[in-house]
Amino acid sequence: MRAAYCDHLLHTRIFLSSPTIAYQQNLSVGFSVSKAAEQNRDGRTRRLVHASCGAIRAVDGAQLSPWDEKPYEILPSGKKAYLDEQDVVTFLDPPKELIPLDPGSYNPAAYLWKKIEDIPEERRHRLLTLLKPRLISRAWQIAGTRHEDPQLARKCASNLLCSEEKEPSLEFYNCQSSGGPWPIAWMKSFKKAIFHCDNGKTYGRLIGGSALAQITNTCSPLYFMVVQCGEVMSTEQPCDLAYELGDGHLNLHNYPQGFPRPARHPYPFYDQVVIYVRHVGPGVSVAQAWQEGKELQQVPRKLCGEILMVKDYAASAVGR
Repeated sequence: MRAAYCDHLLHTRIFLSSPTIAYQQNLSVGFSVSKAAEQNRDGRTRRLVHASCGAIRAVDGAQLSPWDEKPYEILPSGKKAYLDEQDVVTFLDPPKELIPLDPGSYNPAAYLWKKIEDIPEERRHRLLTLLKPRLISRAWQIAGTRHEDPQLARKCASNLLCSEEKEPSLEFYNCQSSGGPWPIAWMKSFKKAIFHCDNGKTYGRLIGGSALAQITNTCSPLYFMVVQCGEVMSTEQPCDLAYELGDGHLNLHNYPQGFPRPARHPYPFYDQVVIYVRHVGPGVSVAQAWQEGKELQQVPRKLCGEILMVKDYAASAVGR
């Protein structure tokens, strides 16, 4: 027999591995076990979330505390699957056996924030490989419900952006998206830097990782200005921030050491490109990039799929 229970909203776990016990249990996180799950007797273990609230787990008759558990499990391939990261994946892509309950009974953005917060900083980069484009889009949708919770709406994914002190500082992020057609195909995997300047404003830079993007990095670096923004212009959906790229001629008199001098952006980035950002969890955000165009009659177009941005804590510490 293997079972675990906890009543708290953010620390609820369920196992479906016992061939002898059939039950249906409502989960306070917004899922219930379907009849299909009760009929699942193939020995698979379904783990929805990691219990860290002191619940007692029964494993083959022995009473074990969650504190005795390892933060990972060994897969048949020999690889380690870290449980906290798997919680995020499972929540964004729940098994078919789990039926969503009334979404009004809990805030999914608050739950997702808590699960990302549970992942140690040095492991959050694993989300870049675990979350496929479909799940990044799902994270964008869930993050849109943050503002239904006033306390959660005040939280921020970036220490630099949240700090009231505007002293010069620097943060790096690794970014992942579904990419797009040339000349933005390099946006499938790239880096982002954000920094304060002595004029009190916050700026940033997109840094491509491909060989072709290296030319842009040097000759036409993609700088942007960070502005407060409440909604995506073309969809009127909520957001937290916007990165305005403009034409590239920003009034930057000082920028991080080693960064190139600002220059005119290449197409399509000079054509009123704006990246809208939603905070998802500590050090993690999602974004949409739109080419809104300078011409009034121009129809805005989405440049690529939703973008996942995860803070590079090691590089950010060096860049301070």
